[in-house]
Amino acid sequence: MTTLDQLKQYTTVVADTGDFAAMAQFLPQDATTNPSLILKAVQKPEYQPLFEAAVKANAAESVEDIMDHVLVAFGLEILKIVPGRVSTEVDARLSFDTEASLVKARRIIKLYEANGINKDRILIKLASTWEGIKAAEILEKEGIHTNLTLMFSLAQAVACSDAGVTLISPFVGRIYDWYKKQTGIEYDAVKDNDPGVDSVKTIYNYYKKFGIKTEVMGASFRNIGQIIALAGCDLLTISPDLLAKLQEMNEPLTAALNEADAKNSDAVELKLTEASFRLALNNEAMSIEKLSEGIRLFCIDTEKFATLIEQARA
Repeated sequence: MTTLDQLKQYTTVVADTGDFAAMAQFLPQDATTNPSLILKAVQKPEYQPLFEAAVKANAAESVEDIMDHVLVAFGLEILKIVPGRVSTEVDARLSFDTEASLVKARRIIKLYEANGINKDRILIKLASTWEGIKAAEILEKEGIHTNLTLMFSLAQAVACSDAGVTLISPFVGRIYDWYKKQTGIEYDAVKDNDPGVDSVKTIYNYYKKFGIKTEVMGASFRNIGQIIALAGCDLLTISPDLLAKLQEMNEPLTAALNEADAKNSDAVELKLTEASFRLALNNEAMSIEKLSEGIRLFCIDTEKFATLIEQARA
């Protein structure tokens, strides 16, 4: 068995890309996208017809609404490949606006439903800000499933579980990047000293110890070692290049995480209010800096995406 096949025995493997042609060979269960990935995909020649068709068919609508049509067009193609769910992200510029996020999320779901896709196959991605988490709480009560992204701290994970979100995406690689830049240390998941891996383990252990149903999906990987160190996590969303490496390998793999060990962890239950959530996030430099940076970069790519749409409909 390949290492990828072995990983699938312990963890649900998700493809992290807007390039749906590249994901097919890996047979993932689900797929995730984000503004940066879709921006990259729409600029590839093979996806120009799909992009241009979505723009021209909805040219009378606002750029923001056309963007939703493009996102859903890519999501529909992805759902022809994966048997499970696709994550489609709410405009990052709405990360601090609960009401606007709700409007956008409901619109995305309606567009999918208009194309015959049941909402159970869609995860609405929202940034793990307080406002994003509150929007997710309302959406979940409406039967719309959510994926809370740009997650860097236990406080964010606890607030998400309190809100009853379906799934969270803690970012391994971006945490790794921050600590590497700060310390100059080349962290190694194999040596059990990778701070990004440790963050996901902490969240996983907390959820399992306290019987939390929210799924944990490790995201943003920099290397194979980080993925192997999180085998056994509920889900892992992995880029096509790392999926290819896993498919080429046949080294033995065992589960690094399991519920039995998690239940015996030393996790302490947290009770959060809005004020204590914001304070906890603010007091952890890495978390607040990476959350802010992530939103900022997604906003930049969203603006670039909007420019491409304006040019395509001109």
